[in-house]
Amino acid sequence: MKSKVSTDFKHGEAKIFDNPFLESLTKTNATQNIIVYGLSISLLIVYAFIKVNISLFEMIILFSMGMVIWTLAEYLLHRFLFHWVNDSQVVQRFHFVMHGPHHEYPKDNSRLLMPPVPGLIMATFLFCIFYSIFSIFQLSWLTYGFFAGFFTGYLMYSFVHRAIHTKKPPKRFKHLWLHHNKHHFKYPHKAFGVSNRFWDRIFGTMPPKR
Repeated sequence: MKSKVSTDFKHGEAKIFDNPFLESLTKTNATQNIIVYGLSISLLIVYAFIKVNISLFEMIILFSMGMVIWTLAEYLLHRFLFHWVNDSQVVQRFHFVMHGPHHEYPKDNSRLLMPPVPGLIMATFLFCIFYSIFSIFQLSWLTYGFFAGFFTGYLMYSFVHRAIHTKKPPKRFKHLWLHHNKHHFKYPHKAFGVSNRFWDRIFGTMPPKR
């Protein structure tokens, strides 16, 4: 299955799948994401309080930890998964499906957010990983509060990312707009952080200042 792209950089969009239904699953909008991901986060929190009996103090701590850990996951996923390319046709196809259209058409509004179906599949996979890690220490119940914060961190990041591509930068956050645009248009192997630049500094992937 070949990837097809239009020729208009400013207004074009990539065609990932020939099948119309599969193609529709690669697109989304802000309203869909707020409803689907917001509901998922709310259910996690309700389940944590009602079924797992997590206290409010425990929830605050776990939720905060999850949001902090998300910032690291944001960096690692972007750098090592979304930019994972080699000579394998399978890997190249994976890269194109996951991240290629966004780099080819950064102004394509329909692909500035992770669509709900692949997003929930990835979230389930990550939840299982964290659940397994916490289970090693017989603390699997912590996953619900932790992942609610982790998922919220993702949701906040995704709307920062969308704003960078669609809005003028607020003066206070102009550095984030510049950082991400350097990644897109000048240094594709640097500036992997979107909601923050902390991990780029830690891992030495900050772009040149000028």
